Amino acid sequence: MSRIVLGIGTSHTPMLNAPVSDWSRFIERDRVRPHLDKQGRPVSYEELLAQADASMEAQLRPERLAERHARALAEVERLGAAVRNARLDALIVVGDDQKELYGDDNMPAILLYRGKTIRNVPLADHPGPDWARDASARYFEKEAPRDYPVDDALAHHLIDHLIESEFDIACADSLADGYGEGHAFGFVHNRLLAGEVIPVVPVFLNTYYPPNQPTPARCHKLGRAIREAVESHPGDLRVGILASGGLSHFTVDEALDAQVIAALRAKDEAAFAALPRALLNSGNSEIRNWICMAGATGHLALRGLEYIPAYRTPAGTGTGLCFADWS
Repeated sequence: MSRIVLGIGTSHTPMLNAPVSDWSRFIERDRVRPHLDKQGRPVSYEELLAQADASMEAQLRPERLAERHARALAEVERLGAAVRNARLDALIVVGDDQKELYGDDNMPAILLYRGKTIRNVPLADHPGPDWARDASARYFEKEAPRDYPVDDALAHHLIDHLIESEFDIACADSLADGYGEGHAFGFVHNRLLAGEVIPVVPVFLNTYYPPNQPTPARCHKLGRAIREAVESHPGDLRVGILASGGLSHFTVDEALDAQVIAALRAKDEAAFAALPRALLNSGNSEIRNWICMAGATGHLALRGLEYIPAYRTPAGTGTGLCFADWS
């Protein structure tokens, strides 16, 4: 019987692609981007700054940033080794697309990619400063496009099973000329796997953009249906499933992250379903990817989970970094 033998959850922020000396430079981006506060309300950077905790100065001390940066990179290495050592035949990657491939004219809630390969292309235009471009570029190929293998047979099996399970699945078998996979998937290929070639099955969730974001409960049910589909696949495949992104950002919300982590540890489907949807927007929305992965890994044991509140500005912006594995 084919089975899911590994679950991975990993943040994928460009902070993980940048030297620690650049973490404080993210203020250049955060000052001008829109934000949500911890109640999910739109706010400016200045409004976040006015609300910030008095302890934020201590969070931004150079030695604190260096310690968190080192821990985070060690976790990327640890999870990469876990994937490489699991002897997987295929890796299902659950990620979001931030209008890198799909836009307002065609925004599927759930899309499963079924081509024989998926392309990663070098970063072309980038509107930000050079340091930010360098961080974003690490998701992508350095010089020339590369086609990564997809387990298209498993992808088709998943689509068939999910349709029978009453999930209305969009699908795609190719990318438009000149386009490549987005950062959620590029992080897996170019950072986590670091040259290891494992056939993937990309699952795109519209975590970011109303009005058709899947609910937390739907994401968990999707993960459970993915596991059932894998177990009904003929043969004896060893399959992993990976959630790319999260946890809270761009405003770090340690309370929300603690709720998610508690639900992960307890395998608490009701707790996932009860997460306030008003808090699952902007970067926080990628928590949906973790919920889907959790639905698929209820039979596995948690082996390690590291949480790092990676603050980067006095306003409390940054990323609630999380890295976890189940086997």
